Amino acid sequence: MDFSALRQRGQAAKEKAHERITNPSSWKLPKQASSIAPANVWSNADQDPVPVEQRTWTKWTFMTYWFSDLFTISTWQAGSAILTTGLSATDAVLIVFVAAMCNAGPTVLNGAIGSDLHIPFPIAARASFGVWFSYFCVVSRGILALFWLGVHSANGGACITVILTALWPSYKNLPNTLPASAGITSQGLLSYFIYWCIQFPLLLIPTHKLQPLFWFKTVLVGPAALATVIWIAVQAGGGGVFFSAPATVSGSTRAWLWLANLTSVTGGYSTLCVNIPDFSRFSKDRGAQYWQLPIIPILKTLCSTFGIIAASASQQLYGKTLWSPLEIISQWPATPGGRAAAFFAASCWLVGQVCVNISANGISFANDITSLAPKWFNIRRGIIFASLLGGWALCPWIIVSSAKAFLNFMSAYAIFMAPLAGIILCDYWIVKKRKYDVPALYDPEGIYKFNKWGTNWRAFVTTFLVIVPLLPALGKKVNPTGVSISVGLENLFNFNWLYGFFVALVLYWVLNVVWPHKPTLIPKTIYGDENVILDSSEADVESRAGQSEKGQSASSAASVTKEVPI
Repeated sequence: MDFSALRQRGQAAKEKAHERITNPSSWKLPKQASSIAPANVWSNADQDPVPVEQRTWTKWTFMTYWFSDLFTISTWQAGSAILTTGLSATDAVLIVFVAAMCNAGPTVLNGAIGSDLHIPFPIAARASFGVWFSYFCVVSRGILALFWLGVHSANGGACITVILTALWPSYKNLPNTLPASAGITSQGLLSYFIYWCIQFPLLLIPTHKLQPLFWFKTVLVGPAALATVIWIAVQAGGGGVFFSAPATVSGSTRAWLWLANLTSVTGGYSTLCVNIPDFSRFSKDRGAQYWQLPIIPILKTLCSTFGIIAASASQQLYGKTLWSPLEIISQWPATPGGRAAAFFAASCWLVGQVCVNISANGISFANDITSLAPKWFNIRRGIIFASLLGGWALCPWIIVSSAKAFLNFMSAYAIFMAPLAGIILCDYWIVKKRKYDVPALYDPEGIYKFNKWGTNWRAFVTTFLVIVPLLPALGKKVNPTGVSISVGLENLFNFNWLYGFFVALVLYWVLNVVWPHKPTLIPKTIYGDENVILDSSEADVESRAGQSEKGQSASSAASVTKEVPI
């Protein structure tokens, strides 16, 4: 073995690492020639339209994707949590179903942007919000993704605790050496670290290669969830009394509770109504993503119903209501043969937590930060950054254990997602009639700049007018005792998702009818796929270029149809 060569390579690696630390410019990503952005704009291939060879998502991929996203601990608890407000089990199932339909419709319609044009959400948002105002959407979505990645990771740590306790019962009594101010015990921190180590490499899987992982979760978690429900129902001698118990509220109180719970359940998945193009852009064909429409309500309602049945049976079996599947599984090691069952079931839910962070948070945040700082981030770097910042720097175990006000804020923060989803849907389907100029979306001086501020004022006005009436109730959500608001504003907040989505959709459409932005109302779609662009006539390209408010030159228009030199 040539040890001198090894030493030389080692020394070179050290020098390169030192250069990165001492010279921040060395962390810059190379400007990639595959980008369709103009030569003076820094971009990278992760934000380009997905190449044909990476369009691998079929209808089965979307079905298993939503199984990954919906068969989780939080969905299991969604229906049973409604029961604590005084509504009946029947109310809870219907609310979850209606909420799932509210999620499914916008998700499919906005997902068409990705399946048609193969572009991610941060790029697609520029068509309706403008190049610079679209960053408001990107940052809003990125904040939610980052914090929820940490919260779901903390829940994943709880799965590890159940697994290790099943293997070694003494793990339950692991001594704690951390102070109370840490917000976590030594056992909890060790479990969290193990979970993070399992999750991190899986987050790095490229999006177009996620199908096997989604199938793996579908095969494991579905049977495990069903087996858990059947077991506890049999042990309890039935499903318990929840489904026969009437609601404890009536009249207008019941009606407002219905709307409030509907908003809560819908808001929990409202982010994907906005950024679904991050995933649908990998569609193999335009029709594959439409299978989301039936699969979302079916899976969401099924998982929540499992949670209600299990919670009801647990009350009859244990004398207390166990809302989480992990609480039920934790009871098993005390029974004969229960340790092996607890190990397997908790392992399945562990896979579920990892997959939901991949499908709902990690990749979404990576797309967001890549569009914000393309010089420094691509998807892979964005995932690593999210894992470190959301997983450790934000101390998610403290958020989960004690920061109730902050969790309330993050939940209520979803008020921003409804109007964004409504505006994007209206712009693509109604205003622009599914005709976007994809290369122009990558050009800060193109037609989607709208004005010198890079903002579509119609989207700005719509967003402002929709959100402002909800802000007082948002403050009360965070600080219930310190903020006082009228009953009307509180009731408005109770159905803020329906209000925000539909009012934003209608208002944005009216503003575009009265004051249309003609340069963006192009006669046909101009695709970002190189082959499609090369098949277009020069007249089409020149026509597109002439529609820019700034008036692009012929050479600038041509530059988007071929590789941009470094």
